Order: sequence, then C-alpha cells, then structure tokens
Amino acid sequence: MAQRRRLRPSRMSILRCLLTCALVTFATVALLSGHVLPSSKAPSSSSGINKLSKRWNAPTEELRWTQELSPPQLSKFIDYSRSRKLDGSDWATSAEFEKLWKAPSSRGFVPCVAPGSSYLPPGESRGYLLVHANGGLNQMKAGISDMVVVARLLNATLVIPKLDKNSFWQDTSKFADVFDEEHFLASLVNDIKIVKKLPLEFAKAKRAVKYFTSWSSVDYYQREIFHLWNNYQVIRAAKSDARLANNNLPPEIQKLRCRAFYEALRFAPPIEALGKLLVDRMKSFGPYIALHLRYEKDMLAFSGCTYGLSEMESDELTAIRENITYWKVKEIDPLEQRVRGYCPLTPKEVGVFLSSLGYPSNTPIYIAAGEIYGGQTRMADLESRFPILMSKEKLASEEELRPFSKYASQMAALDYIVSVESNVFIPSYSGNMARAVEGHRRFLGHRKTIIPDRKALVHLFDKVDHGQLSEGPKLSDRITEIHRRRQGSPRKRKGAVPGTRGRDRFRSEEVFYENPLPDCLCQSSSSDL
Repeated sequence: MAQRRRLRPSRMSILRCLLTCALVTFATVALLSGHVLPSSKAPSSSSGINKLSKRWNAPTEELRWTQELSPPQLSKFIDYSRSRKLDGSDWATSAEFEKLWKAPSSRGFVPCVAPGSSYLPPGESRGYLLVHANGGLNQMKAGISDMVVVARLLNATLVIPKLDKNSFWQDTSKFADVFDEEHFLASLVNDIKIVKKLPLEFAKAKRAVKYFTSWSSVDYYQREIFHLWNNYQVIRAAKSDARLANNNLPPEIQKLRCRAFYEALRFAPPIEALGKLLVDRMKSFGPYIALHLRYEKDMLAFSGCTYGLSEMESDELTAIRENITYWKVKEIDPLEQRVRGYCPLTPKEVGVFLSSLGYPSNTPIYIAAGEIYGGQTRMADLESRFPILMSKEKLASEEELRPFSKYASQMAALDYIVSVESNVFIPSYSGNMARAVEGHRRFLGHRKTIIPDRKALVHLFDKVDHGQLSEGPKLSDRITEIHRRRQGSPRKRKGAVPGTRGRDRFRSEEVFYENPLPDCLCQSSSSDL
C-alpha cells in the first residue's frame, strides 16, 4: 500500500509533463503558420504593381504591395471608413439599400456585335487613310472608332491615328501611350487593314486633305470621297469627330463601330493596371459612386457658366473663351445657360442632389475630374456632406501616378476605368466623357447610371436659395421622383428633337456611343422593348 502511494505522485507528474509539452507544441505550430507561411492572396494582389513597374523601370521590391496598398494620404480615409463602412448592414431595410445601389434590370439585353455570316474580310486596299483625332480622350476615342468604319467603306488601309496635341490640354501622348496598339491591330484584323506608319515610299506622295462632313451617311463616303482614289494614294482626315450619322446606317456598320469603341480601343497595359488598382482600392470602402464633376476651367470657359463665381473668375473664363480661336461662340448669357440646363452642376448643387436622393454621408465618392475650378474652397460644401471624397491623386501614391500625371488623356483614362466599374455613375454635365461612360455601362449590362435633370434641378435649387423651399422630405421626394426613370435602364437611342431641321436635327440626336441600343445589344428573350 505504501509503495502504491509513492507511485501516484510520480504518475501525476508525468501526466502534467505530457500535457505541458502538447500545449507548447500546439502553440508553436499556430505561431509559425500565422507568421511564416505566405498568404495565398499576395501574388494576385501585386500583379498590377508588377505590370506597372515595367513602365517605371523601377525594381519590383520597391513597389511592394504592402507598401502601395495604403499610400500615406489614404490613412485618414481608411480609419474613417473602417468605423463606418457602407455594406448595407446598418440600413433600416434591405429595400432601402437596394434602391440606392441596385442596377436596373437589363431585361435580357446582351452585347451582340459579332459580324454576320455574309460579312466579308477587308478587300484590296486602294490607298492609305491618315487620321488626325481631335479633342479630348473620349472625343478622340469616338472619332477613331468612326474612322475605322470610314476605312472599311473606302477600302483604305488605316494608319494608326495621331492624337490631338494642340487642344486645350496640350497633351503630347501618342496612340500607343493611351491605347493598347497591338490589341487594336489584332482586334480589327478581319475588318480593315491597319499599319503603324505610312510606308516610306508614300511619304512624299500627293495627298488629299479632307474635312469629312459631319453626321454623314454611307452614300456620302462611297459617292463623294471614294473617287479620290483615282487621283490620290493618301487621304488625310483633318478631323475625326462626329463624321458618321448616329442612326440609319447598315447593321454591320453599327456593329463595327461598337467593336472598335468597346473592344478594340482598350487602354494601354500600364493604364489598365493602375486603373484596376484604383478600382480595388475604391471597392475596399464598400459600394461607391463615381462622380464626373465637370467643374473645370475649360468647361466653364467653353460653356460660359459663371453662376456663383466672382467677377474676377468670370472675367478670366471669358478671356479664355475669347482667346481660343476654334471655340466659335463668344457671346454667352450665363444666366440663360443655367436656366436652360446647359451648365454643369456646381459641387454644392451636387451635394444637395446626392443627399436628396438618399445617399448617406458615409457614401464613398470617386471624383472623376481634373482640377476643380476654385480648388478646395469650392469643394468644401460637398466634402462637408460626404467626407469620403476620393480621387486618383488620393488613392494612388505619387510614385504610381508619376508616369501619367503630365498627360491629360492618360489621367482621363484612369478616371474612365474607375467610372465604368463603379456601382453608380453620376455625371454633373453631359459632355463627351459622360456620354462615353454611360454608353459603355449600358453595353456591359446597364449598370446604374443616374443622369441629373439639370434644368429641373436648377429650378428647385433656386427655390431653395430664395427661401421658397427648404432641404428635407419635400425636396427629396421631388428630386427622387424626377430621377426615378433616369437611372440607366434599357431604352432605344433617342432620335432628333421634333421640329429641328438641317444640321441642328443631327445635333439634337442622342450620340451613338451614348446608347448602343438597338444596334449592338440584343435581347436573349423574345419580348419587345
């Protein structure tokens, strides 16, 4: 008995030892697995940085994902969003959340741009078509797409277009700096012949310089332009914008326009890589609005919109308009422009608009724009309502933006990518970018795009300013109802405004690239639109 009593303490000690060892081993394995094993997400997260590093000629290790995920200027927004992330969990009802963020039904419409069985490959080339693309990024993109069609109509070999270097932005970018040149060549190989440069033997050849008539039909090019090949081997299109009619063109021609615009004209790989990175960073805040805030110096000067500006600012904009020779209209009544809805909404007006639609203050907003006229002072009211105001300059580090920052078209391409991929897109003005992004979002499945009725909004905002109406439920109900059917749902492209004649008739039409329905979208079901 005494011997058994002496053995019990020994057995207990052994058990304690074994238990302690097991706990230590378990803890060590857990520690090693948490801090030594690589994350499976690391390679995919850094892929965009690896692509960009080729453009920078910088060592990859200097562009570590952990370093670039949160540029210094992002820290305050990240801290704020962590406490107030917009994910729908704090909403009274899911219906309330969906009302603001859910895309309209696409009603079965899908892209259908593949050529038909009777579509022939490009025939023997009659000569070379040189193109000078004019305007900003989206004006040039639309113009180049039209020139792809013109090249097919003329049996021409298209020389890679030259981008506008004399516009307001003074951008020296070449085609390959903005667009993926190799992808462009490969995508259209069954449609037209394309070369990167005019062959040397044609460098001094006599060429016809033509300003093609705006909004032209197929007959115009086949009857009035095609015969030029009898005397010339090179035709130069001095301008490219709006050189084809929006409507009443053959189906195969319209499909080719869509293939060129939405598929062939992909942005250059470095732009695509950084654009995707910006989208990922915006999505980390939750669902977001891309706001094309067209409140920039060039637009205000061009449109003559000086509402809310000082006399000195108004004089500066007037002087810019008068000094730019290719802006034809010089005398503009700013009050009439605003009342008729021809002016971009001010940042303050945009803030009231978004609040009235029901978007809460923690809504992440990406500002797709260049430098806002008036700077931070003019943005103060909008920022007080919506503190998570982001831009490419805030989302990206200085090092990431450096290759693009001096080129307006490349910076605009970054805004374009983030806008197309946003949960909601809202333009403050119906310019070229607004139309291009809206059309692209329709093409990709009718993503939610809210188009402000500026004429109606100005009327309401003036009532608020005059004390006849106050912000609150009544204003919110009015604005919500006005925009209930302006959110990007499928509809056919609008034709000319009744009563318009001549060239004004074409100007009043909805732009082709603003709405590719019915030409480039087909319903998977048999129901009518």
